[in-house]
Amino acid sequence: MTFIEVLLIALSMAMDAFAVCLGAGTAGQANGPRPTFRLAFHFGLFQFLMPLVGWIAGVTVERYIAAYDHWIAFGLLTFVGTRMIRSGLDPNGEHDSLDPSRGWTLVMLSIAVSIDALAIGLSLGLIGVSIWYPAIVIGLVTGLMSWLGLRLGGGLGRKFGKRMEILGGLVLIGIGIRIVVAHLLT
Repeated sequence: MTFIEVLLIALSMAMDAFAVCLGAGTAGQANGPRPTFRLAFHFGLFQFLMPLVGWIAGVTVERYIAAYDHWIAFGLLTFVGTRMIRSGLDPNGEHDSLDPSRGWTLVMLSIAVSIDALAIGLSLGLIGVSIWYPAIVIGLVTGLMSWLGLRLGGGLGRKFGKRMEILGGLVLIGIGIRIVVAHLLT
């Protein structure tokens, strides 16, 4: 595979992570260098690891997960998105603002945005492409795009406030719906 082909795959893989980070940034949920690093690092790490797992798993495991992987991603994104919307709609601010850069929320989001990378790894394995180079590029591009999404989203969040938390939740749910629809139409 050429660098351009790998870069295009990496950019397409990074779009979900970018959108999630844009939503988290606009909601003000991952402000500061540590949460930004945690989110960008973990999204990049999972996007690096999932193609490796897909490549190693091969055809035998794919048939077991292909039937429901999109539903897992949808469920995880909807769960986190619903919590964000609920927090954004709370007029008293009583609900804790969900920090997507910590704990199980971070793990769930990392898995949800990288499930499609599992399929990429499987596909590359099936056509006999070495996985290391694409996996490294995918991970690095995703980490950079996640950082960019958080930075851009932070500016929007400061300007528009809690409404952006609602929008961020809707974006996550929309990504989940897109994943399911794309799977059902293929």
